[in-house]
Amino acid sequence: MKMSLLSLPLALAGVAASAEPSLAVEANYRCSGGSALTARFSPPGTEPGHVVLSFGTGHSVTLPQQLSADGGRYAGDGIEFWIKGRDATLRRGGGSETCSTS
Repeated sequence: MKMSLLSLPLALAGVAASAEPSLAVEANYRCSGGSALTARFSPPGTEPGHVVLSFGTGHSVTLPQQLSADGGRYAGDGIEFWIKGRDATLRRGGGSETCSTS
């Protein structure tokens, strides 16, 4: 099944979404390296799309959406967050970890 990049976050399982389509979608992830993060995706139709990643340390970063042939990809400032279904890959600081929604 093909879907647009902007509709991908709504297709994630285990996400909290409002019935109001103009609201952001939020998902909580646990990562293989022990990190926990919350991803708050821009509302559908927002141009350009973005995600705000909030880490358990209180640090947050906003990443713009990038073109992707498969999944949703957000990258900037040496950080990449690539989602596909319930799973994501987080690359930062030269390392990579796999994350999954709670």
